[in-house]
Amino acid sequence: MATPTPAPSASPRHIPDLSLEATRAGLTEAALEAFVRLSDIWRITSRQASSLLGEPDRTWFRIKAREWKGTLSQDALTRVSALVGVYKGLHLLFSDPLADEWVRRPNADPLFNGLTPIDFMIKGGIPAMLETRGYVDALRGGL
Repeated sequence: MATPTPAPSASPRHIPDLSLEATRAGLTEAALEAFVRLSDIWRITSRQASSLLGEPDRTWFRIKAREWKGTLSQDALTRVSALVGVYKGLHLLFSDPLADEWVRRPNADPLFNGLTPIDFMIKGGIPAMLETRGYVDALRGGL
């Protein structure tokens, strides 16, 4: 009987330690730039943007004006990462106009229950953002 060959080991993945202030500080600028651009592309309201980011409206206005010098929380960085993943997945599935409108269209899938994906993600927070990202990945066969 032949000895089974072990599966090749995957290369180690680097997952940043978001519990460290220095790590979050190093990621904040790029995350905010991505989120500001994403909010413009998706044409979401300031209220929607602050809700998705998990920050007060006042902080969102300072971020958008490039006047906020803080460091994003672990939760906010997770939110931005999930949303960027949704954006990227949609652009692999659809043409640019449809990909950018998808989040604002009511969705009849049982996951969204008639809500727009934006409203679903606002209501459900990080779990809903991750669920939406998984949904988009599954649509494109990446599950």
